[in-house]
Amino acid sequence: MARTPKKDFIVGLDIGTTKICAIVGEVTESGVDIVGIGSHPSTGLRKGVVINIESTVESIRKAIDEAELMAGCKITSVYAGIAGGHIKSFNSHGIVAVRNKEITQEDVNRVLDAARAVAIPMDREVLHVVPQEYIIDDQDGIKEPIGMNGVRLESKVHIVTGAISSAQNIVKSCNKAGLNVAEIVLEPIASAEAVLTQDERELGVVLVDIGGGTSDIALFSQGSLVHTGVLAVGGNHITNDIAVGLRTPQNEAEKLKVRYGCAMSSLVKSEDTIEVQSVGGRKPRTVPRKLLAEIIEPRVEEIFSLVQREVQKSGYQELMASGIVITGGSTILEGMPELAEFIFDMPVKRALPMGVGGLKDVVNSPKYSTGVGLLKYAMRKQMGSKGKFPIRMSSTINAYEKVRASMSGWIKDLF
Repeated sequence: MARTPKKDFIVGLDIGTTKICAIVGEVTESGVDIVGIGSHPSTGLRKGVVINIESTVESIRKAIDEAELMAGCKITSVYAGIAGGHIKSFNSHGIVAVRNKEITQEDVNRVLDAARAVAIPMDREVLHVVPQEYIIDDQDGIKEPIGMNGVRLESKVHIVTGAISSAQNIVKSCNKAGLNVAEIVLEPIASAEAVLTQDERELGVVLVDIGGGTSDIALFSQGSLVHTGVLAVGGNHITNDIAVGLRTPQNEAEKLKVRYGCAMSSLVKSEDTIEVQSVGGRKPRTVPRKLLAEIIEPRVEEIFSLVQREVQKSGYQELMASGIVITGGSTILEGMPELAEFIFDMPVKRALPMGVGGLKDVVNSPKYSTGVGLLKYAMRKQMGSKGKFPIRMSSTINAYEKVRASMSGWIKDLF
């Protein structure tokens, strides 16, 4: 018999280019336990963006059905991930006067609103406003200002924006599948929740999440998010290169990549061979495994070179003392960490999701980092920041609603 939905059940929905994954978690005193997981191939997205709503809806439904069956509960609301080349981010700064000398939550909200009051194009919307630090009367480095005294409050924030149409298409796809979207979360922010330690965030770290259609980047320094980016290149490009280079169908190219692929040809023995299926019913061929690695290596090198360029562009390269953390389904490929170390000339580790209980063995793979991260993000939102910064979604209240709310307050005060 299915359990009735409870408020302590949360669902992360990773809407990826190659797969759609739903992970159900139950909030406990010690954290979050995985109680169900559903995954289905994704056919309605390209480079992280929805291009076919009906196909996306069908994939979401199948992933949700599988997760519901395993968890024994009805799923009605999800935290959905978003990525794609349309994602842009920048840092901003806001200043307000403190009204009653002691800083309250209202003052914090006002200074964050001041920081996000920047001009952005009409076709874009703010997805996240992530506080980095607060400054009270020239005293910087403050993480939690509430309760402190001062006359001037400043905030430094990281703002993430995305195309309105892309976000709306994700919400629409979920709604058509019978789901409410509690929040849209940038995927590298979610992945960081699952794979990064607090020490890494403090020392400075680059997170690179390489999926099927996109490579997501997040930079942390002194415990704060300082830069995010999404590159429209990923594991699908490697598969395409294999299909063209070895003249084999796409699905066979994917199988070859997973079973025999290696990102560094120098790690492959020259005598190793593999069988390659031909196109159009022709006879299979036997080719050296080294040839497969020689096709894969240039594309992986290109991905890491683009990531390196993005890190250099951010201006925080010298502050990344912890090095590089790679995760995502495409990083399962043999030789990925070794090639990354060679290109970045920094320490590199391949990270798995951590900090969850329950069916943690089922999600013990880099390809589930975003899904698990969405759960941990949702748990932190529901339980409060607990010393960490909350990540605020853009407000959907328009100017008219704000004025009406203010007037309602004045009328109540008068009468």
